Amino acid sequence: MRKLKNEELNRPDIEAFKATDKLPVVVVMDNVRSMHNVGSAFRSADAFGITSIALCGITAQPPHREIHKTALGATESVDWKYYENTRSACEVLKAEGYTIMAVEQAEGSIPLQDFKPIENQKVAIVLGNEVFGVEDEIVELADGCLEIPQFGTKHSLNVSVTAGIVLWDLVSKMKLA
Repeated sequence: MRKLKNEELNRPDIEAFKATDKLPVVVVMDNVRSMHNVGSAFRSADAFGITSIALCGITAQPPHREIHKTALGATESVDWKYYENTRSACEVLKAEGYTIMAVEQAEGSIPLQDFKPIENQKVAIVLGNEVFGVEDEIVELADGCLEIPQFGTKHSLNVSVTAGIVLWDLVSKMKLA
């Protein structure tokens, strides 16, 4: 076995990537403070071919060198839009037919492994602030909450880790099934 070289991976360039069909998933970043988390979400969004990212509230916007450190160019390949608040982003996405799913520990949350997207369902996943999580009003506005089961002493995962786990789960269920 040998590690493949970059040129053997047959990755599209940015123009070709932008022209491909995307998974009908939008990541909504609800007041995420760390630019490294923002950049990492862009990189995961690129890797899994999702539709776009909504940056809300205090969430930083490209171009910024701190975002670029982890995005490694994904801010150029992934579409994004800024909203002054998360509620506005969710209302726009709902009007466009997206099911809004907050990633949060909440009463009645659905364990991620049990979430079954309907065929052709458009899903917006809301990722919350590193300290406070998803805003209460957004949890109430959402169509549901997804929860990643955890078994340790900490009660949360890093936003970038959460993005990667949830996006991979959605890709595996919506595209690879």
